Amino acid sequence: MNLAIIPARSGSKGVIDKNIRELNGKPLMGYSIEAAIKSGCFGEVMVSTDSKEYADIAVACGAKVPFLRSLENSSEYAASWEVAREVLNRYQEQGVRFDMAALLQPTSPLRTAEDIVGAYEIYKEKCASSVVSVCEMETSPLICNTLREDNSLEGFISQEIKGKRRQDFPQYYRLNGAIYMCRVDYSLDARFELYGRGSYAYIMSRERSVDIDTEYEIFLAEQLLKYFLCKS
Repeated sequence: MNLAIIPARSGSKGVIDKNIRELNGKPLMGYSIEAAIKSGCFGEVMVSTDSKEYADIAVACGAKVPFLRSLENSSEYAASWEVAREVLNRYQEQGVRFDMAALLQPTSPLRTAEDIVGAYEIYKEKCASSVVSVCEMETSPLICNTLREDNSLEGFISQEIKGKRRQDFPQYYRLNGAIYMCRVDYSLDARFELYGRGSYAYIMSRERSVDIDTEYEIFLAEQLLKYFLCKS
């Protein structure tokens, strides 16, 4: 059986109550819950939260919240996979074991059920230890650099790429935070490396890779959701 874990702690600072913020009439976490359920890839879709209010909203959206997150993993510094390990260990204490677990951040509301299915197909086809979503980078790192204290651009672009056209640069990808899928026996191993051998990428479009952390990204996600709705 497979498990979808949607981590939704309360107390976000950049955008207050971000994970339950209404986005086109639906709580932000509701998009991830809906996509996970619709994908049909999971025997259980659960929300890991430290808040009873958030838990009630999650249940209303169709997820399960069998327990609240520990105080230790409720701070802004808690690592996502430590949260996932806590969830898996709590389930095991109840005698419930899973084969695969997927961490689906609620801050990726444009990730679709089809994206989850696509990642899961790679997971099965490759017999992967993990599958992680990525998207094309908006700007090549070859034309990026740090700035000096005086903002001088001397040496900003390396001699190797001067005069080259952007379309001649190799394509770079970045993690987009939408899907982290992993074999449970691997994820519980202290030596586990998410991006190690047996890990593969699932490529998502940049339009569906919005990761909400600011009011601007909420606005952008709302406009894209309306755009996709008009196209469907």
